[in-house]
Amino acid sequence: MISLADTPYYHITSRCVRRAFLCGVDHHSGNSYEHRRQWIVDRIRLLSSLFAIDICAYAVMSNHYHLALKVCPEQLESLSEDDIMDRWCALFKGPLLVQNYRSGEDLKPFERAAVSDIIEVWRKRLSSISWFMRCLNQPIARQANKEDGCTGKFWESRFNSQALKSEEALLSSMVYVDLNPVRADIAETPEASEYTSIRERLRAEFDQESAIEEQTACGDMLDFRSPLKPLLHFGNHNSAKPQTGIPFDFRDYLELVDWTGRIIRSDKRGHIENSLPPILTRLQISPEQWRINSTQFEAIHRGRFNREIPQLNTG
Repeated sequence: MISLADTPYYHITSRCVRRAFLCGVDHHSGNSYEHRRQWIVDRIRLLSSLFAIDICAYAVMSNHYHLALKVCPEQLESLSEDDIMDRWCALFKGPLLVQNYRSGEDLKPFERAAVSDIIEVWRKRLSSISWFMRCLNQPIARQANKEDGCTGKFWESRFNSQALKSEEALLSSMVYVDLNPVRADIAETPEASEYTSIRERLRAEFDQESAIEEQTACGDMLDFRSPLKPLLHFGNHNSAKPQTGIPFDFRDYLELVDWTGRIIRSDKRGHIENSLPPILTRLQISPEQWRINSTQFEAIHRGRFNREIPQLNTG
């Protein structure tokens, strides 16, 4: 259930049909489908830039994925009708009437009014988790079925949604998501966990051009023009100003993830070894480097999301 009146934050889960390893390694045939996990990451990051939905955390596993999302409909309020059309038509061609308008054809007043009505429907959809998930899961399923030469369901169901109604719930969800590879015993540490948000925050290696090219080759992302939106930034929970990001300090979050990952759970296979040094020591972050990264984040990281960043990505 989704109710923005209660909270803008949600934990979303989607699983492959029969929980099969359709994005991992098939242990029976030996075939590897690991590349499909990058499909999902690319799709998540590009869709976030089109929708009024920010990504707090994500983890793409071999047979399911997790998302911690923040819905931000206010991001669309100042956008013009042309901006909304550009975003929606990056995913769908739209009706013929809208295509004629975008091509510069003169429309009659009632036709122009109809276009405006359509755009307002799109404006609402661009802040809808249901539409976000539809635009995420359907193309991945088509792409995987085409690769496998088969038809049928790829995902087990639409998706599962859990409202995060407090700061504690949000942080618990994010830590749970970022620790998924560690708990599954496929990564020793959070910073070594591939296809997760915590790794992207620490080593921003997302290649926007390659992601768009891959999606376009599959018949989607028809005309992507939006700038890539970074992951939702961390804020200062002690500040009196209204919070627009995650109400927590990123350094504290890293330490929380590291501490939580060291807890041994009987129902999970993996954990962070207690013999390992703390995460900030493992990352070789000095106090001075942290001060620079955390206070000058925008200046350091602006426009660098398509290549590896030597400094720590604090947002």
